Amino acid sequence: MKKSLIDELTAHLADLIPATDEVRQAAQAKVEQTLKNRLKALDVLTREEFDAQARALTRAQERVKQLESLITDLELRINNLEKPNDDKTDRCPSN
Repeated sequence: MKKSLIDELTAHLADLIPATDEVRQAAQAKVEQTLKNRLKALDVLTREEFDAQARALTRAQERVKQLESLITDLELRINNLEKPNDDKTDRCPSN
């Protein structure tokens, strides 16, 4: 999560607490630490981490398509090998 968003949330929450500047600063630090800990516990990704995972997923999907195509091609080749070809079948001459 962006640091500015955490700072902004912390400042807004600290402003809600009616107190002196010293107490407000202490509360702001506590709120900021609590927010960071809770967000970390939620396993929230940063935008950079999300983008990296999205790129990895796209590459994996492309690779799956390539492999599916390769499997289809190999299956066709195997099927063609298993089918008798009329031109190549052994013909016994009749006597």
